[in-house]
Amino acid sequence: MKQKDLQKVEFWISTILYSIAIIVLISNTGDRRNPNEFYYFREENISFSYFYNYFLPKLFQYSVIYFGFLSINFLIIPALIKKQQSSLNSLLLFGLFIMMGVVISITKTYSEAYILVRYDDIQDAYNRIFFNGFSTSLWTIIAISGYVLLKEFVIYLIADHKKSDNIQDQIKIDIGFGLAFWFVGLLLWVTASAPFQIVILWTLVILAAIALTIYAIYFYLPHHYANSKKFRNYFWQMVLISILAAIPVSLITALMTGESELAAIVLCFHFPTQIIITLPLAWYLYKNRLANSTQLFTLKTELGKSDASLSFLQSQINPHFLFNALNTLYGTALQENAERTGEGIQKLGDMMRFMLHENVQDKISLTRDVDYLENYIALQKLRTSRSADIVIDTQIDEQLNNLQITPMLLIPFVENAFKHGISLQQSSHIKVTLQTKENTLYFDVHNSIHIKPDNDPEKLKSGIGLANVKQRLALLYPNRHELIIRESAKEFFIHLTIQL
Repeated sequence: MKQKDLQKVEFWISTILYSIAIIVLISNTGDRRNPNEFYYFREENISFSYFYNYFLPKLFQYSVIYFGFLSINFLIIPALIKKQQSSLNSLLLFGLFIMMGVVISITKTYSEAYILVRYDDIQDAYNRIFFNGFSTSLWTIIAISGYVLLKEFVIYLIADHKKSDNIQDQIKIDIGFGLAFWFVGLLLWVTASAPFQIVILWTLVILAAIALTIYAIYFYLPHHYANSKKFRNYFWQMVLISILAAIPVSLITALMTGESELAAIVLCFHFPTQIIITLPLAWYLYKNRLANSTQLFTLKTELGKSDASLSFLQSQINPHFLFNALNTLYGTALQENAERTGEGIQKLGDMMRFMLHENVQDKISLTRDVDYLENYIALQKLRTSRSADIVIDTQIDEQLNNLQITPMLLIPFVENAFKHGISLQQSSHIKVTLQTKENTLYFDVHNSIHIKPDNDPEKLKSGIGLANVKQRLALLYPNRHELIIRESAKEFFIHLTIQL
């Protein structure tokens, strides 16, 4: 996925989540559901208004977090990473922290007004509320910034991986994706004000899943497949590893929380997660990558064979020898006053030189491509010049510009016209026009159609030339070309426009 597409996905996901949160707030206003704050207000004998003590504070908090995410994710952090106006963006980040802290703190004085009566000094209560508000602002900015940095790190790993096929780079990418998944989940838990125990459970289980997945894909399964073992062997082996992994997971939980009950709960989530999700996922990923690697290796092998065959053919027919032979025939034809034969040999040589040297390039001068086209038409005119019933009309403008074009895009249409539009027994016509205006190429081919006799070997064959050129146009000039094809019982017409 391209970075621009990823940004669109991020924008729409965040906007949808923000919209859902607002819709939930509005819907709760209609059915008068009591949030937790209602009971806190009632314990302190303070009147509670859903609109002023819950709806408006939450609306402002959700809004400032939403716009803070957009600012940090799309503007501030990317600019800081690229070192663009670092001082200004650092100041904007600090200003965003202050703004979020003020908004969250002020809204808390309404949504947590019950705290005010718990303090003897009203100023101490406000200090406490504002301290919590700015703490929430700080942690929110840290969480969003952490997400953006982790995302940029994964994008960097992917870009770096394209330059090399090192297995260590692929491991880094997989770890990066795993950490990104963990961090997004952590961000959602923190936003939902989940208890600390839930955060610990999520972190340990997901990190264990990442470790098991990496081990399975890069260390265990390669040897497993090499020995032709089945999924059953893999499953029980990984179950044993999951049991061993439960020991450090439970110890870390007990050390961080001091609660043995929580360690037991973590284990209850650890085993089902690894067995039901992690093990099949690692198996699927490895098989899928192995299939892709095998396919890529096969394609490289076939490509190598094709290159070797082409090199062999090129070594058998030396181009210099071929051109020298054509020049000799050309000179002989001129000596014998066979001007048409000499002209044909000359144009054939030019076409072969084009095919060998320029046809292999990604882009060539439009002038050279038009020269090839004109040589081909000239040869066909020599072939059909003795028939008065064949009319070949060309209106090809001289190309004095510096436009570039992918080679061999135009010739298939002309070849198709001569293949199906010429008959030595019936009246035939072909008209080819080509002109350019600024950067736009206009190309038209109009030809007659003749039904081939039943004994013609070409009658039942459908050429791939036009289908191939359609695919090439779609790949090379997406949204920059227009191809119109019309066919009747006796005529065939194409109109091609390309933005060069």
